[in-house]
Formats: sequence, structure tokens, C-alpha cells
Amino acid sequence: MGLKAFVEGGVASIIAGCSTHPLDLLKVRLQLQGENSIPAQPNLRPALAFHTTTAGATIPAPPPPPRAGLISVGVRIVRTEGVSALFNGVSATVLRQTLYSTTRMGIYDILKTRWTDPNSGSISLVRKISAGLIAGGIGAAVGNPADVAMVRMQADGRLPIDQRRNYRSVLDAIGRMSKQEGVTSLWRGSSLTINRAMIVTASQLASYDQIKETILKKGYMKDGLGTHVTASFAAGFVAAVASNPVDVIKTRVMNMKVEEGGKAPYAGALDCAVKTVRSEGAMALYKGFVPTISRQGPFTVVLFVTLEQVRKLLKDF
Repeated sequence: MGLKAFVEGGVASIIAGCSTHPLDLLKVRLQLQGENSIPAQPNLRPALAFHTTTAGATIPAPPPPPRAGLISVGVRIVRTEGVSALFNGVSATVLRQTLYSTTRMGIYDILKTRWTDPNSGSISLVRKISAGLIAGGIGAAVGNPADVAMVRMQADGRLPIDQRRNYRSVLDAIGRMSKQEGVTSLWRGSSLTINRAMIVTASQLASYDQIKETILKKGYMKDGLGTHVTASFAAGFVAAVASNPVDVIKTRVMNMKVEEGGKAPYAGALDCAVKTVRSEGAMALYKGFVPTISRQGPFTVVLFVTLEQVRKLLKDF
């Protein structure tokens, strides 16, 4: 039963991750917008920045360019990098889902089974959330190297050509990071990854099970595709709202470029959050929310619909 839960969750997660990868890439690009405008001195407001002309006159610096939306970012990527760029880092997605999602889905299912009341056959929402928190944390710790590689590969195209990392694959990314930045760089932002994974897994898996049970118990629908789609889309929305702020900070910390002997742009997650809010406002923590929910919704739907089908196929094993 234990191994079966890992296989079912892994297959469903890989299919869901690959099918929604372009939306995840757009989310990362949107979350990184405005990052270069963060001042070196946190007390300096961008609006008060000035620069000096060749004639010696001091004039206000031009305002930052307007933020691009989901569609415009997608169009720009296709025009400048080609359609294939929408799948940059897909090898990292496969590895990430293999490590992270397989682990979290399997552990969640095992904990949920063990904590289910044998008499009533039910499990409380609190225990579902607890199972999600534990499973998400362990899964994220296992999959963090692939997560870092995925973020960097997805973000690479936005950099000037001479600054791009040009990783050939997820294995190349992990190998070069280990040699150039040390093995510990593979767990950069791991505290954020773990926090986000705990939030996502608890909100996503627990809410799916709870919503599905409620629909069936109230008799709104029968156990079938309609119920699975409804419950999974609602679960995706809950997970997106809960995790987006942590996801923005995670993306920026993982993507930061630290020159040898140089100072990192962010001292850590809290420093990144403070600088981001000071420079761009509190709503910057919800950058990329449209692609997040656009991806989280379909991802969760594909994940759970596929999972239900895989369970049917493997029910006799």
C-alpha cells in the first residue's frame, strides 16, 4: 500500500507538472519583474532617484517601465526566444515532481490512512492539514535542488545574453551549481521551499479531500469526473491564495546571482521580503498571482483527475 501511494502520486504529478509548465514559467517571469529596481540602500525610495546629465544638470530619473501582464509576457517570450522557450526547465520540472511531489503525495496518503478512524472510516480536517504539513515539508527538502534548477532555467531568458547561465539540462544545472557555488547552493531558499510546500500541500490536498467528501455527503454530485474537477479546482484556488507571497520570495532568493567574493542581493528570506515590499509595495508579494491561479487551477485539476484514474488502474495491485 505504501509504495503504491508513491507511484500513484508520482505519475499524476509528473503529468500535471509537464502539462502546465509554460504557465509556471510565466509565473516566474512575472514574479521577477521589478526586481532590478530594488535600491541598494533600503531607505532610498525609487521615486526620489535622480541622475546627472552630461551638462551637469540634475533631473529626476525616468519612472520604471510599466509592468507587463501574463499575455504580453508570453508573447514577448515567443517573439524573442521562440515557442520552445515556454518549456525551458521542463527537465527540472520532471525531476522536481519525481522527487518532491512523489514524496509528498505518498507520505500524505500513508499518514491519512493511518490517522483515519477505523470505526467511522473518516479523518478530521485538522489531521488532514497536519498530514499535508508534514508531507509537504519532507517532500520539499528532498526536491529543493531540482526546484532551484527549475527557477533558474525558467528565468534565464530574461537576462542579457552575456549573463545567461545557459544550463543544458537539470543535471547540468545541478552539477555546475555544485562546482561553482558549492553543494549548499542546491538548498538555497530551502526554508522558503519547505514553508511553501507545507502550505501548498496542506491547503491543496486537505481541501481537495474535504471538498470532495462534502460534495458526496451532501449529494450535490456523484463520485465521478464532475466531482473531481470541482473539488480540485477549488483546492487549487485555496493553495494559490495561501502560497503566492512565499512563492514570490522563494523565486527571487533562488534566482539571485552571487558573484565570487561579492555580496548577495538578499541576506535571506526576510531581507528579500522587506526589500521587495519597501521598493515595490505589499502587493508585490502577489506578483504572478494570475498565472499562479491559472497554473495552480489546471495543475490541481490534472493532478487529481489523473490520480483518481491511476488509482482505478492500480486498484488490483
